[in-house]
Parts: sequence; C-alpha cells; structure tokens
Amino acid sequence: MWRHRITGAGQVSIPAEVRHRWGTSTVAIEDEGDRIVLRPVPDDPIAALRGSLADLRTDVTATEAVRAARDEEIEIEEEKWKRLGWA
Repeated sequence: MWRHRITGAGQVSIPAEVRHRWGTSTVAIEDEGDRIVLRPVPDDPIAALRGSLADLRTDVTATEAVRAARDEEIEIEEEKWKRLGWA
C-alpha cells in the first residue's frame, strides 16, 4: 500500500510501478462510501472489447432483429389498447 498527499488541485500521483503494471494512462474513480477505488481503464476501450462478444453472434441480421423488436412492441401496445377497451 502507498500513501500519498492530495494536491490543492485535487491530484494524486500513482506510483510508476502501479502504472506500468496496469499499462494504462486512464482510471475510473469510484466513490464507495467508505473508500475511493481507482480502476484501470484501457486507453482504447473499443479495441479491448474486440472479440469479447464473439460468442453472442447469431444468424439474425440487424434488420431482422429490429423488425422483431418492432413487432414485439406493436403486440405490447395492441394488448394495452385491448385492456383499456380502445381497440
């Protein structure tokens, strides 16, 4: 554990050893009530996610997915109208 002072401008230095270990120049800061947590964020978050969703691929095209979502929304609205006696 390291102990550092916070500057008047609210800055804290992260030791080089820690920065190099995580290999990032960006962190997310979380206030958890009784502590502050710094989490490394990839410098290029899109590149870091590449391939992580590969197993979620389906044979459904984007157009088909949008159409299915719209059809589902129409069904929900039609049911709502029927319940209200407006259909």
